Parts: sequence; C-alpha cells; structure tokens
Amino acid sequence: MFGANQFVLLPAIPATILLYGVAFYNFRESTTAIIGLTLVFFWLLMAVSAPYLPLLDPNKPIAPFALPFSEKRDIFFWLGTDFKGRDMLSRMIWGCQRVIVWGVTATFVAYVVGTLFGLIAGYLSGWWDEIISFLANVLLSFPVMVLFIVILNYLGPSGFNIVVAVTFASAPAIMRIVRGLTLDIKTRDYVYAAQTRGEHPFYIMIIELLPNVRGPIIVDACLRLGYTTVAITTLTFLGLGLQPPDPDWGLMIREAAKTAMLWKFSYMLLVPALSVSTLILGFNLMADGLREMSLRD
Repeated sequence: MFGANQFVLLPAIPATILLYGVAFYNFRESTTAIIGLTLVFFWLLMAVSAPYLPLLDPNKPIAPFALPFSEKRDIFFWLGTDFKGRDMLSRMIWGCQRVIVWGVTATFVAYVVGTLFGLIAGYLSGWWDEIISFLANVLLSFPVMVLFIVILNYLGPSGFNIVVAVTFASAPAIMRIVRGLTLDIKTRDYVYAAQTRGEHPFYIMIIELLPNVRGPIIVDACLRLGYTTVAITTLTFLGLGLQPPDPDWGLMIREAAKTAMLWKFSYMLLVPALSVSTLILGFNLMADGLREMSLRD
C-alpha cells in the first residue's frame, strides 16, 4: 500500500509526458533540439517515476561487488552493486532526483536575481547601473569554482547553500546579458508609448521589456543548467555539495573513485559518470537547437 506522501509525484508523471509532447512539437524543426530534449526528459521522467518503479532500496546493502547482469541472493542486478552492496540501478535513478531538483532550483533562483538586476541596470541606468555593474564585476573577477568553494566552506555543505553559491556565481553573468539586451530594447517605440501613458518603471520592465529579451535568456538557461549540473556534481565529489546517505551522482563518483581503479569494478564509476554526462549533453543540445531555430526566424 502506498502512503499519502508517495502519491505526491504521481500527477507529475503524465504532466512530464504531456510537457515532452508539447516541447517535441515546438522543437520539431531542429533534430539537435529534439535529441537534447529527449535526453533531458528521460532523466526528468526517471526522477518523478522513481517512487513507483520496482527498485531496491538505494541505501540498503545487499551483496557487495556484484557485477552487472549477475545474480546474488536470488536478486538480479542489472548494473551491479557498489562496494557496500547497494544496487547501482536504484542509486542511479534515485540520484537523478537530487541533481535535477537542486540544479533547476539553483539556476532558476540565479535567473530571477540576475534578470531583475539586469532590467534595473539597463532600464534605469545612471547610478543604478554603476552600482549594480560594479558589484557584478567584483563577483565575476573570482573564478567560479573558487567562489563556490569559498561560499560553501563558510556556509557549510547543503542543498540550500548550493543555491546561494550558484546565485552568487551565475547571477552577475546573467545580469550582464539582460542589461545589454535591455539597453537595446528600451529605445523601441512601444517602450516610449508605455512611458507616455505614465506606466510605472517596474511595469515597463516586467511587461514591456522582459518578454522581448526571453529568447536569448532561454538559450543561455539551457547552457547554464548544464554548467550548474557540473558544478553540483563536482562540489559533491569534493565533499562540499549534497551529503550522504541519499544517493547522488557526484557522491557515487566520489565513493567509487578508488574501487574503480580496478577494471573489473570500473562500472561503479562509469554508471554515474555516464548519467551526468547524458544529462549535461541534453541541456547543451537543447541550447544548440534553440539557437539554430532562432537564427532561422
């Protein structure tokens, strides 16, 4: 019997399939975008379907060092088990939940902050632009990974702190993109018309400017989702990201690093590495496809 909490993600399964169908129809002009879309939505479907799939407990030790396509204790292991005896298939599927949830959340928050400050700097200009651009340039002067490590060393490793770190690292670059687009678009006639009507600057930024800068932002967001996925995986590998015991691809790579030096057990490293690679590839192909379609228009 399912508990009430296990029904939470149930509506997300048909919603994900429906969203994939809508996106597939809109991206049909680009084969590259469709391939990327399929890779991303495969992992998204796995993330929302994980509680309802016939998977073993991802944290339960069963049979250490069971090879892929082998059977131990009357259980068949499709992708084998790790050195603690935990099922690799189960950990791979459950692990994508944490990467996608925190990756999308961190990127979304960074875009909200970066877009807002970019609109303010570009539209209001003057001292607003000088202060915001100065602060952005200060943050951009730090190497991204160094900034991540400094912030997480100070705040401590957790999912929420990863969101904070990604926002500090990504929002300045997003701000500069939005600022440049806003400086160009704010001279258009429809902006002057809104000003003549006496609309509030915030209304003009959100209603008149934001919809007209969304194209380049969406393309950049797909690329940045890939960058954020790499960052989260790397930080977890370094012990500064998502923490055990729940499965995570970066954590799986970290735990398998020494064991996988033996070719016989290299699957422990290859499974999470290929998983994160396909997700990042999906985001990058989506960005390339969207760029192709925008150039045709």
